[in-house]
Amino acid sequence: MIELKGIWYSYDGEEVFKDLSLRILEGDRVVLLGPNGAGKTTLLKILNGLLMPQKGTYLYKGIEINKKSLKDKAINKWFRREVVMLFQTPDVMLFNPTVYDEIAFGLRQLGEYDEERIKEEVLYWAEKFNLSFLLKRSPFELSGGQKQKLCLACLLVLKPKVLLLDEPTANLDSKTTHWLIELLWSMEITTLIATNNLNLVSELGNKLLVLDENHSLIYEGDPKEFFDDKGNLVKASILPCINKRSIAL
Repeated sequence: MIELKGIWYSYDGEEVFKDLSLRILEGDRVVLLGPNGAGKTTLLKILNGLLMPQKGTYLYKGIEINKKSLKDKAINKWFRREVVMLFQTPDVMLFNPTVYDEIAFGLRQLGEYDEERIKEEVLYWAEKFNLSFLLKRSPFELSGGQKQKLCLACLLVLKPKVLLLDEPTANLDSKTTHWLIELLWSMEITTLIATNNLNLVSELGNKLLVLDENHSLIYEGDPKEFFDDKGNLVKASILPCINKRSIAL
């Protein structure tokens, strides 16, 4: 479904990725680990088509994703609907006057539904995320957790095939975090979740990608096998953060 072949990416002359390759299959539940600065957010942005690698190939469902292909309106619309990203800081995703307009925005941009159908979808997702009583409010008046839920509702209303999440539990309390985990597992969707919360790895996914401080992909596979080998933890520079519960995953 997703394949990176020999990706190179640098930012302001600083090399982030060098010859990075990976594959994500349809239906995979992938967790992305790595120390701060390893390139987790950069990788998510590349997969979302927000950043373009200087070298290498990015294939989504066999279609190469690059500046040229995304200039095609049909490909751009298809890709933007199927592959969506939740940013770590929800405020960067919010710009509409009301919560209602925020959820409706993506559907209005697609131009596939009339306003009545859009209203049905907005009300459905608002109820699912316990945002119904906030629909007339400005999104900037919401709490951090409510903003996070709103941004996720804005993405899921599009019925995407791939959901890229950057620290999705950072602004959520324990109860809401576990509600979110159950929601994601209930959906037929491919997920890639970047997190620093090692205790949640086994709950968030069944496949693990690990970047080290040199931006290299050092592990791709079963989460339990990774945590069973302390050598992996040292190599990934995350051993000091590990507690007994994490090692027991």
